[in-house]
This record gives sequence, structure tokens and C-alpha cells, in this order.
Amino acid sequence: MSHTIPRAPGRPYLAIPGPSVIPDAVLQAMHRAAPNIYAGELVEMMPGLTADLKRVARTRFHVAMYTGNGHAAWEAALANVIAPGDKVLVPATGRFGIGWGETAKGQGAEVEVIDFGKQSPMDMARIAETLAADKAHEIKAILAVHVDTSTSIRNDIAALRATLDAAGHPALLMADCIASLGCDTFEMDAWGVDVMVTGCQKGLMVPPGMSFVFFNDRAEAARARLPRVSWYWDWSPRAHAQEFFQYHGGTAPTHHLYGLRTALDMIHAEGIEQVWARHAMLARAVWAACEAWSEGGHFAMNVKDAANRSTAVTSLRLQSPDATALRDWVEGQLGLTLGIGLGMALPGDPAWHGFFRLGHMGHVNGHMIMGLLGGIEAGMRGLGIEHGTGALDAAAQVISGS
Repeated sequence: MSHTIPRAPGRPYLAIPGPSVIPDAVLQAMHRAAPNIYAGELVEMMPGLTADLKRVARTRFHVAMYTGNGHAAWEAALANVIAPGDKVLVPATGRFGIGWGETAKGQGAEVEVIDFGKQSPMDMARIAETLAADKAHEIKAILAVHVDTSTSIRNDIAALRATLDAAGHPALLMADCIASLGCDTFEMDAWGVDVMVTGCQKGLMVPPGMSFVFFNDRAEAARARLPRVSWYWDWSPRAHAQEFFQYHGGTAPTHHLYGLRTALDMIHAEGIEQVWARHAMLARAVWAACEAWSEGGHFAMNVKDAANRSTAVTSLRLQSPDATALRDWVEGQLGLTLGIGLGMALPGDPAWHGFFRLGHMGHVNGHMIMGLLGGIEAGMRGLGIEHGTGALDAAAQVISGS
């Protein structure tokens, strides 16, 4: 029988695909008086901070920091390698691929989009055809999203580099890892990525406000060929800073830097390979539960093939009653916040009411995931939503290794 649960004074759980759960240690590191930005520990810690960021990205090359979100990183990356009139190729698998292309268009680029829809990864054969047709090499860069946060599709960036190489095409390979860095396996140098962008608020476990552009020597050479780059977006002084202010183009995001230092310490103490393995195991638990729920009723996973799913975010469909009703119930009754179905509107549904997303990224462990899944199960029961059984048993089996 349906009833209302009195809201307990316990800690709420933000299970959206970013901002992710912030570790207490990161919050404590940020809770301090404003530091000196001209001398002292903040200035002295920057070389080590940049080195440890590059360890997470698996690159020996360069990183530039920006005070801004992922959209700022999109624009910064483009500003350094794309001139007005240049052509870029966008193989889109969701809202964020489209969005990066829109940013490029706003900066004067000619944008060609190959839209692979909202349930399938990039098709390398189609991309190869486009590259082969570009005899004059007008395409200067490919803007590829590793994990599209809207659809939860994970794309094969290494295969995209192989496709470029097989075509003998000189376009830069640019990757959006905003949702994936520190969650899904990513190897910048080994996969031949020229430029990579990310933000601090997902796998890096820091409140929103900083973004990063990683780039190799090939991309740096492309930047040198541009007639001009705006002073603020120019990555050269940030990546090769001689003075502290150059790292940040002015006043530093001081408290974010302290939080980031602690977050990187946590990542490297665990080990990046173990971080990837933890995310993969917890994602399998989420998928096992979702597949069980999908055996009955109107519940469905957006990405059918597990090989194409992100281990950081899962996009789901629920239309009768809609996902908004479930999100409202678990937030109101349990203090559990699920992600909206961003960019997943259907014909006749101008919003996102038929979809929702689960964030399982960054500072997460087994009991948090079991709590997340248990909350969804309770919500579906409370609303009388028809669904398959055995979901929590399936998830527990994955986590226990039994």
C-alpha cells in the first residue's frame, strides 16, 4: 500500500552524472582562508599538480587550466587550433557531440556532422568514407566525444585514430572526456589523441568551476600556425607558465586548486587502473539491476550492447508512468536525486520525461550503488511501476563476486 515516508535527516545522495559526489577530504581541503597568490604553498604546488593531472590523462605532453566549465574547455581547445572558415567533422552520438559542433560553428568553423543517433556508437566505416572523400584535406579536426553524458554511449577513440591513420588524413583528433576521465579507461598518448578536454566535476571529484585542455606537440604546432589566438584562451602561457598567474590567465581558482590537489592524491593512492576497474565493476552491477528491471513493464536501457556503455553514466527509458514521476518520488521520499534525461526528448515529449540517467562516477563504492538501486526499486514499488524482479540480487552478485 502506498504511503508517505517522513524525510529523515540523513545525507542526501546526488546520483546525477555530474557534478558527482564530492569526497569529504576534498571539501575539507577547500575549507580554508584565502591563500596568498604571489608566494607560498599554492604557488609551489603547481608543477606537481600539472604532473599529476597528466598522469590521469596518460600523457607526457601538455595541459592548460581554465576557470570555467566543460563548455569553456570546448571553446578554448577550438580557439587554439581552428581558424574561422576551417572545417571540422563531428561524429555525434548524443547531445554533447552536437553541442561541441555548435560551439565550433559559433567560432566561425564550417561544421560537418555525422549523426549516429542516440543509441549507437560511431560507425568507423562511415567516418572512413567521409575522410576518403576529403581529398583536399579540408577537415582540420575531428571533434569526438568519448562518453556522451546524455546517451551514455562510449565511443572507441583508439579505433577512430586507426581510421584516421588508415585514411592517411592529417586532421587533429580531439576528444571530449568530460564525463569519462577518471572513470572509463582513457589513454591519451597510446590512443593518438591530439587534444583532450575535461572538467573537474565528474571523475576528478571537485566542485564545478575548472576545466582542462590537454594537447600534444602536433596540436601545439597547429596552434603556432594560426595568425592569432585570443589572449585569454591561448593555451601556450598556461601550459608553459613561468609565473603563477600564467597558469590561470589571471587570478587563480584558489580553493578549487586545493580541492584538486586532494582529489588527485586520492586517485593516485588508489591507482588509476584500480579506479577504472572499480568503475567497471560498479557499472556492471548497475547494468545487471537494470537488465533485470527491463524483463517486465516499460523500463529499458538506452544502450543495448554493454561494450558500448560508459562505466560512468547509464541512460534509461521509463515512459509509463514517466521517469519524471520516479525522479520526483525518490527525491521527495528518499533524498535520492537522479539525473534528467538530457537531450533525450521523443516526438510528442518536448522535455525529457521518458528518460532518466544514473551517475556512477568518481567517489562511489558498492554500498552507495546498492543504495541507489534500492532507492529506485522502492520508487517503482511506491508508484506501482511494472518492472522485472531480481534486480538487487543481480547487482549484489556482481559486487560480491559470487
